[in-house]
Parts: sequence; C-alpha cells; structure tokens
Amino acid sequence: MAKDPSAGVQLASLRDERPLTLHAWLTLFNMLGVVLDPYTRESGWIILTADRIFAHYAEADVRCAFIVTADPAGAREFLGPYADRWLVLLDPERELVRSMELERLPALVHLRQDCSIAGVAEGWHHQEWNEVLDGVEQIMAWRSQPTLPHPLDPGPFAGTSAVG
Repeated sequence: MAKDPSAGVQLASLRDERPLTLHAWLTLFNMLGVVLDPYTRESGWIILTADRIFAHYAEADVRCAFIVTADPAGAREFLGPYADRWLVLLDPERELVRSMELERLPALVHLRQDCSIAGVAEGWHHQEWNEVLDGVEQIMAWRSQPTLPHPLDPGPFAGTSAVG
C-alpha cells in the first residue's frame, strides 16, 4: 500500500536538470504523475494512455508529469517525442518510488499540494486508474474525465516491480 512521500525528495526535470524538492514541485498545483520504469516493456505500453490523460487535463489546475526512473538520456530515449510534450521528472535512484512505497510500475499518482497522496493506482487496470481520475475530478472541480479504457489502451496487466 502506497504512503505519502517525503516532501524533501529531490526531482530534476528534463528541461532544467537542477533538482527541486517534491514540495517545490507542488507549490502551485496538485500533480498527476505517471511513474514509469523505462527498462520494462510494460511501462512503454501505457505512454499513449498517459498522453491522452495529460491532454485531457492540460487546462486544469493540475500539473501533469511523467516521472521516469532513469537519467536524462534514458528518459528522453524512452519517451521519444513525449519528452518534449509534457513535464518529465527524473527519479533515477527511485527515491520518490521508495518514499511512496510503490510496489508496481507503471503507476498513476495524484499528489496534493501538501505532498499527500490523493490517489494511486499501480499497474494498469482501467477501473483503478478511473478511481484516481475521479479524485482529480472532485478536487479540481473538472467537468469530465477521459474515457478509460480507450480502444487503443492495452489490456489489464499487473506491471513490474517498482524497486527494480
């Protein structure tokens, strides 16, 4: 079971490799993050789904980000054009993953501005991801949520070990 992460975890972005604390990333907005392990096929299967979710919330008061357990070169290679489209936070040592006690990746994580977990879903099961998105809808007072599953989404899968 995931737990609230440490506000002091340091995360750099691909755009500016100077790390900031998780607390700093959450100063203005909640965060909806998709945590990926670029060294597994399963995390690659969910990139298009995450892109569609992020596009849906692009105008909402929530910061959407890929959180990738890799260095900048690995994250950029794994995400390809999506690395330039969305915020990409780097967790190469899996400090955030360990701090949250995530067990399976990919994971959908909704973090509040106080660094507490509003919702989390590990692996890919559209019902669980929908529950997290329901929480985004409620907190953000957003009018709609993306349809999950979409015909292009993968079938359900458990994911892989989060700690490598």
